[in-house]
Amino acid sequence: MISKNQQKYVRSLEQKKYRRRENAFVAEGPKVVGDLLEARFNARQIFATDEWLSQNAHDTAQVVTADELQRLSFLQHPQQVLAVFAIPEPSDRHSRLCLVLDGVQDPGNLGTIIRIADWFGITTIYCSEDTADAWSPKVVQATMGSIARVNIIYNNIVDLLSHTDKPVYGTLLDGTDIYGQQLADEGFIVMGNEGNGISEEVRKLVSHRLLIPKYHEGPESLNVAVATAVVCAEFRRQDRMNCMMTAGS
Repeated sequence: MISKNQQKYVRSLEQKKYRRRENAFVAEGPKVVGDLLEARFNARQIFATDEWLSQNAHDTAQVVTADELQRLSFLQHPQQVLAVFAIPEPSDRHSRLCLVLDGVQDPGNLGTIIRIADWFGITTIYCSEDTADAWSPKVVQATMGSIARVNIIYNNIVDLLSHTDKPVYGTLLDGTDIYGQQLADEGFIVMGNEGNGISEEVRKLVSHRLLIPKYHEGPESLNVAVATAVVCAEFRRQDRMNCMMTAGS
């Protein structure tokens, strides 16, 4: 049986101030919890139904009923298991190609972007301090487990981009058609805020201005997560083509 203190503790982690104080976050469901355990994240507490435990033996898991899990969960329909993990320290290792998020506010967008980065093998994302918290329950859930494989670093992105000799790419309305540009296999891809795009201070540091062309007079802009997928896909397409040409020469 879960105690009132346990319930209060888990529910408190919905708020950023408590996540920071406890250095902890909540993950739910077999897929997300399973990926985090496989990546050896430090599980402080696991609350699981008999159904989950029948497939996943774990000595420290606390058995709960479906009703108890419902009281802990942030989901409308809880999924067998909920776990509290320690927030990991950012790794010093980073991928050759990195994403930089400049004020991305929506948790769903951030979670989707982390999942997109994982799909395209981009294992490092730098976030401005005003970007949504990657360890909030909504973001963690939206990543569908990809947060276990992507290094999330919050820092001063202006300072980061001011001191790099690598190319800095950014999507801007005055950019050049991305499909007509030669893209490197390393550097930084900056994606901006949902409403305002890339901030003026960061825009000055973009060395390669990209434009995703639209094909008729429709919407003014793309959702930032959709735009991230389009840009990452083109980087990886060109990288694959270059590898094929090198292998065939």
